[in-house]
Amino acid sequence: MSDTATPTPAPDRYGRTPRGLTTRAKVAIVVALAAAVALTAWFAIEQHRRSPVQADVVSFHVTSAEELTVDFQVSMPPGTTAVCTVEALASNFAQVGSLDVPVGPHDARTARYSVTVRTARLADSAVIEQCISG
Repeated sequence: MSDTATPTPAPDRYGRTPRGLTTRAKVAIVVALAAAVALTAWFAIEQHRRSPVQADVVSFHVTSAEELTVDFQVSMPPGTTAVCTVEALASNFAQVGSLDVPVGPHDARTARYSVTVRTARLADSAVIEQCISG
């Protein structure tokens, strides 16, 4: 056995030892996250301002393999109009029917509508795909 000592490498030979983030880096991360949250909120508010129309399916009834009746409600500023796209979906979520429905103007903020959507085959659900004001 040899009595020679194992040489120790110089401290900077393999790079510096990693340390935690500096205070400046932590502040930069917090500021970046706050800016991202503020930007996301601004986009959400702008989207609502541009298209203040909200629509929800209240109920639907499959009347045959070729049609279903959809009851839905639309909330938008009184006196405005919109066009809502009502879609009928099959069990695999494929679109089997679609209908553009003009809505408004009304004096109340929320109004209910009932439409019959023709389908290419049996539908088992209905959704409001979009409502565009104007």
